[in-house]
Amino acid sequence: MQNAKKLLLSAALVAAVGAVTVNSMPAHARVAVNVVYATKAPPPPRTERVPPPRRGYVWVPGEWRWANGRYVWHQGSWARARHGYRYTAPRWEQEGNRWRYYDGRWDH
Repeated sequence: MQNAKKLLLSAALVAAVGAVTVNSMPAHARVAVNVVYATKAPPPPRTERVPPPRRGYVWVPGEWRWANGRYVWHQGSWARARHGYRYTAPRWEQEGNRWRYYDGRWDH
């Protein structure tokens, strides 16, 4: 019984330290990876009417995303600019006989 209590206490301590470590990381240090492969080339980008510029925002162009075995168009939108960063639009690149999708991101 004593070993079970020690094990439970140790697990709680590890979880608490891990939570503090993750939550104390700056937002720009967190990285999400989204790897998507498609079996055929994406259609050409659609022509979009870009609304007038908005101060403090960056236009993120529309893009083709792969969902349920087909490409689906997602409209462009405004994203709040991040001081000191440059937005890189998402893209598709051919790798052999597949197409790989790279998310849009903010580069420092």
